[in-house]
Amino acid sequence: MHNYFGGHYTGWLFWVIILGVILFFAAKFLRKDIISSGTDTPLEILKKRYAKGEITKEEFEKMKKEI
Repeated sequence: MHNYFGGHYTGWLFWVIILGVILFFAAKFLRKDIISSGTDTPLEILKKRYAKGEITKEEFEKMKKEI
């Protein structure tokens, strides 16, 4: 079997490095998403709840005045 990367082990090493890079960036992206979700201000949380339909406009306005 002919390998374009110079040898059997070199080919496997190439794919292991590629997989490692993909996993690194995936973990970095997911970690950033988890951290940023915990830093929402009360107003941002309230806006998200209103957008999801969890609270009515009247409830939103009332709660907004309280914060």
